[in-house]
Amino acid sequence: MDFDPQKVVEFLALFETVKEKIATFPGCNHLELCKDAKLDHVYYTFSKWESEDDLEKYRHSPLFEDTWAKTKVLFGGKPVAYSLDQQ
Repeated sequence: MDFDPQKVVEFLALFETVKEKIATFPGCNHLELCKDAKLDHVYYTFSKWESEDDLEKYRHSPLFEDTWAKTKVLFGGKPVAYSLDQQ
């Protein structure tokens, strides 16, 4: 997620309030926030889910909708999301 550099602190405060709720959402096995090694305004969330269905339930939940609405207004660039299969 590419944030407006002046809004990074606001994002970090928001993430702090929701990380436990996301991490304990049914089907979520792991959640972490990572900062880009070179760009101080770029962050990544890395999560592991039991199934794609569990992830979709989260993406359609009030928790996600509220968090996303508060997060997307802080962006400085377009967000990108990837779904990965572990080999």
